[in-house]
Amino acid sequence: MVCYKVDQLPPNNAAIYERARESMTCIDEVVVPPRDGRCFEARAGQFFRITSVDGPQVGDLNLWNAEDLGERFFSGKTRQLHASHVSTGDRLWSSLPGLRPLATITHDTLDWYGWDRDGGGVHDVIGTRCDPYTNHLLSGVDYEHCCHSNLTRALVAHTGLPAHEAERHIHDVLNVFMCTGFTHDTHQYFMKASPVRPGDFIEFFAEIDLLGALSACPGGDCGSSHSDDSTPCYPLQVEIFEPAEGTLDGWHTASASGYRGNHGL
Repeated sequence: MVCYKVDQLPPNNAAIYERARESMTCIDEVVVPPRDGRCFEARAGQFFRITSVDGPQVGDLNLWNAEDLGERFFSGKTRQLHASHVSTGDRLWSSLPGLRPLATITHDTLDWYGWDRDGGGVHDVIGTRCDPYTNHLLSGVDYEHCCHSNLTRALVAHTGLPAHEAERHIHDVLNVFMCTGFTHDTHQYFMKASPVRPGDFIEFFAEIDLLGALSACPGGDCGSSHSDDSTPCYPLQVEIFEPAEGTLDGWHTASASGYRGNHGL
């Protein structure tokens, strides 16, 4: 049986989102350099779009409540409420005790991919992020352009937090554009070359005020390697869009969980 019956989830405001998309205007843009990370902000009611611009490139996405870094993207709960890979109509949920939609996916140019013969799909919430600790454990090499470090540097630059404090807020990611799955025989997490091409994008609607951080993974399209300086890598673009006034009538920002928080005490 499927563990969670999701028919009681808050309704997807697809009609409102689509109406707002028709008149939205780009108001800001952030370019994430290869093997690096950058932060961006999206207010509640805005859209943000991540686009592959120069070549096949995957990205690692972190999201926080802009007013409280303690509330952040919860990849595990998103996986349980939706699937191992997400696309249009799925939501990115926040950590406990908030447990509310941070963002809703409103458009995905790779939604045609589905599942391939290896069991691979795009935009996964099963992997974590490449990090210097695992890299050192497995190879004995210190490599500091891993996505974990890229996201840490981006958060330091944006907030002014000391590195050791910023790092505590880096969390499991949405692997944007990454093509992944589990092997049929050993059930190990695998990656393969992403189908993303310049012009492909995934678009989100901000359900609350958000701070985001995106890393352009050192693995490029993740078809052969990661955590090195030899794999071809490309920038990623983040655009922020503002809908026209009145097009979001009927929409309300997401509320935190209504659970009382007693925990039986």
